[in-house]
Formats: sequence, structure tokens, C-alpha cells
Amino acid sequence: MELRRGALHADDRLHLDRALRCLLLLACTLLLASPLPARAQASLEVSPLRVELQAGPGATTTQAVTLSSAGTEGVRVRARLSDWDLSRDGSPQFERVPENGPFSATSWVRIAPPELLIEPGKSGIVRFSLSVPPDTAPAGYRTSILFEFLPASGDPIAKPKEVQFRSRVATLIYVNVGEPPPAVELVDLRSRVTPEQTALVAVLANTGKRSVRTKGTMTIFDAAGKEAAQVAIPDVPVLPESEREVAIVAFESAKPLSEGEYRVEVKIDVGMPALIVGETTLKVTR
Repeated sequence: MELRRGALHADDRLHLDRALRCLLLLACTLLLASPLPARAQASLEVSPLRVELQAGPGATTTQAVTLSSAGTEGVRVRARLSDWDLSRDGSPQFERVPENGPFSATSWVRIAPPELLIEPGKSGIVRFSLSVPPDTAPAGYRTSILFEFLPASGDPIAKPKEVQFRSRVATLIYVNVGEPPPAVELVDLRSRVTPEQTALVAVLANTGKRSVRTKGTMTIFDAAGKEAAQVAIPDVPVLPESEREVAIVAFESAKPLSEGEYRVEVKIDVGMPALIVGETTLKVTR
């Protein structure tokens, strides 16, 4: 495979990427949760947390999401569609996201039922039907189903000034229409350190019309050119026409590399004919 190489300057600024747990379906999971009151003992599990669909203009499909009550009390669930985005560090954003943006698939989807009650230890199904408009241009589109839930004993209609404790879990839906070519560049590569670990952060700019996912390796070489460590690039999405930080953990603080200067090489595969390759240096001090 051809390699596309770009040398980048080292930077000793430090911070850490927030990884989103993936439960595949995959279940990539982009999970938002605010805990229910302890007395409620209600819990909801959602699967899948990520759905990826390949479709053409005019295509239709129906998919199912399973909701399971894992607590000792039933759960009342409301489902609604929502546009979403990712912050630069990869955190999912649902609030203040413009509706019906250029990559929104929300208007293509219908969900049923919009509300259901799940008894303790039981499961329920929410189905969504998706119809791609016939004139849709090739690109990577997206939407989500937000499941809001509270104990079954809660009043489904809140009275004025009444506090309702709710939690949310999101199933993210990616809809890839056609095969637009990926176009991603590595624009920065720098180190970031926390008390727990040291990471190299690759900043990727996706100028294409499709979402991509990352894979590959980061290799650390000592001053003699010998391989000191190799780690996998995290599997994370980079949305169309956006920049994304990908944090790659070099070592945990509890098991640091020996003191010295290291050369770091990253090779990132996003589905292009050439790998994205970048180099920087890493200084380890005590």
C-alpha cells in the first residue's frame, strides 16, 4: 500500500481525548446518561447504540432497537429523533445542533412506537423506518434516536414547577449514500499529558462528503532507532467536513517509558488509497 508522508512539528501541549464506548451492534456507543434517583432502581439498556446503513437514492429500510429494563422497577421510555454532531474531541452533541443541516437524515426517518412502558426484566422494541429521497447526493448522512426514560411510577405529564428526573441514551444512525471518495488530512500531531497517561493527539481534517473511521498503528522508536512500543489507533468516527482530535495513548503513568527522546510515527487508515503518515518527537522526563 502506498504511503503518504507528512512531517509535523512536535508540540508539548498536553490534554486527553474523550473516547466514546462502542457496543456494536457494534455498538459504538455514544451514550449520554444522567442517573435516576437511587430510590427508583430503574435501569435501561439499549442495543444497538450505533447503526450504520449503506443505501442508494430512493432506498428504504426498517430496523429495530431493543430496550431492556435491567432494574427492579419498570421504565417509561419516550423516543424522538434528533440531529447530532461531534465536538472536536469526539464528544456527542445534541443540544444547539442546527436542524436539517447538509448531512441530516432526520427527516427521512419515522419511529414507532414513540412511547412505551417496559416492565422489570422485560424488553421492548422500537422500530425505525428510513426512506432516502430519490434525489439525494452521495454523502454520509446521520441522525439519532434519543431514548428518554424515567421510572414507570413517574407522572408522564409533569405538572408546572415539578421536577422530573430523566436519563437519555442515544442510538446513532449513520446513512452512507453512494460511495463518495474519502478525503482526510493529518493537520497536527502533538503530545498531551495528564497525571494518568501520556497521549499523542492526531488532528484529522475531513474535507470529504462521507464519514470515515480510523484504524492503524502508532510506533515509538528510541534514540537508537529500536522499536520501544506500538499501539493501535483508536477506532473513532470523523464526520464529513469537520476536524477531529484522535488521542492515542503512548503509555500509562504507572508504566512509563524510560527517560529520553523518542521518534513517533503514526500510520492512519481511513479507507483512502494511501495511508496517512505523520512523525513527531516525544520527550520523556522524570
